[in-house]
Amino acid sequence: MSAPHPESKGPDLTLGVAIDTLGDGKMVAGHVGEDAVLLARRGDEFFAVGATCTHYNGPLADGLLVDDTVRCPWHHACFSLRTGEALRAPALSPIACWKIERRRRQGVRAGKGIGDTADPHRSRARWAAEDRGDRRRRRLGSLPPKCCVASASTGSIVMLSGDDAPPVDRPNLSEDYLAGNAPEEWVPLRGDDFYAEQNIDLRLKANVIGIDPRAREVALADGSKVPYDRLLLATGAEPIRLPLPGMDLPHVFTLRTLGDCRAIIARAGSARRAVVLGASFIGLEVAASLRARGIEVHVVAPRQVPMERVLGPQMGDFVRRLHEEHGVVFHLEDTAAAIDARKVTLKSGGAIDADLVVAGVGVRPRLDLAEKAGLATDRGITVNEYLETSAPGVFAAGDIARWPDAHSGAAIRVEHWVVAQRQGQTAAINMLGGREKFDSVPFFWSQHYDVPINYVGHAETWDELAIDGDIGSRDCVVRYKSKGRVLAVASIYRDAESLMAEAQMELDPIPK
Repeated sequence: MSAPHPESKGPDLTLGVAIDTLGDGKMVAGHVGEDAVLLARRGDEFFAVGATCTHYNGPLADGLLVDDTVRCPWHHACFSLRTGEALRAPALSPIACWKIERRRRQGVRAGKGIGDTADPHRSRARWAAEDRGDRRRRRLGSLPPKCCVASASTGSIVMLSGDDAPPVDRPNLSEDYLAGNAPEEWVPLRGDDFYAEQNIDLRLKANVIGIDPRAREVALADGSKVPYDRLLLATGAEPIRLPLPGMDLPHVFTLRTLGDCRAIIARAGSARRAVVLGASFIGLEVAASLRARGIEVHVVAPRQVPMERVLGPQMGDFVRRLHEEHGVVFHLEDTAAAIDARKVTLKSGGAIDADLVVAGVGVRPRLDLAEKAGLATDRGITVNEYLETSAPGVFAAGDIARWPDAHSGAAIRVEHWVVAQRQGQTAAINMLGGREKFDSVPFFWSQHYDVPINYVGHAETWDELAIDGDIGSRDCVVRYKSKGRVLAVASIYRDAESLMAEAQMELDPIPK
């Protein structure tokens, strides 16, 4: 037998694991040959699937079993134990499934071809997917012939984007890729051939100037029109550009696209000192990434405590101290008054020399198309629980969508990448005729140097902040409560508790 892959530690699952050593709801990471395999038990059922998440290779054995799914501890991707299917973003690709055999002496064992000669990487996942697709086609009947920014098993799919690059792993733009720790080939969500293979007509640099819900047409700047049967608006948000003298100078940037990130990296090659305007998540992730490149970084922000409004004073103060430990200089309770070729002038009267400036002061949802088309808006595009707008057949997802959140009891709009991905999954199902409610608990993560902060739920305000552990020691769970009810949970290196908080919120959707 060949040696296992370095990540494929644990028992050789082809030799078997005693049943009494694997209790109900437990998992064990092992290997089959060179492949890392996760063995899990649910009641009297046993499952063997790939042991690493297909998003960032998180160890699923450190995650959480919920019914017949396993959730990744790092970024809360969710996979089916039965089929390997990626059920929830941020994972978009399935994990492998393996054959299981129960024997008295060896207990439970997994391996290639046990009980069947089929390829373990194709068998259960592919058969289930094909069966599921057949059932869906029988249930839905014929599918709509044209969809814009949608997914269908038949019919055409047109994806219109004003960007010049295909969809990318957006968190990487302010984290590892910007820091120089990840090559650019890791950034695209899919390979170059994916869209053609899936019959997706991806049109880049396509400037959409209007939509007509009655005629069911999308108008482009070049004068052409694209008809649709179902339409998904996923226009996202755009960075706020401060009304300052000098914002149009060539060394001043905002960060949203791959092109923006490439431009910052190019400038960083010769920069000695950078000024980041704003202590938002994006702003501070940029600060950390530029420090990783050896650039002196100054952060200018109007509040006394960074991110206090989202994380509270204790966590916000920890984030500030963490960045200061890495050499970031803060100019708090201050804002920029002007920018010129050599410096940023502050309203307090001071000035900071800078040959690179990045503005990270927030974003605005891109609502122009919806407003011109007469769709209902309220600080976002108003959608129902199925993510459908006030115009039949038109759906919205991501930063622009304001939906009725069952967990907070309010209509909310959330600017989180994972939320946008999960809404896209739900919207696609409903565009194909399904009736799936979007009831996912919001989740995001933010990486600062070697410290990840996970956040589950949504709390715009709270009346109690309960801290378990020690924030300064980077080992804590912070619960944001209103009238005794937990609305959100932030954590540092408490991955299992973050997953359990998410699962608990799913079971308690109605505010008390």
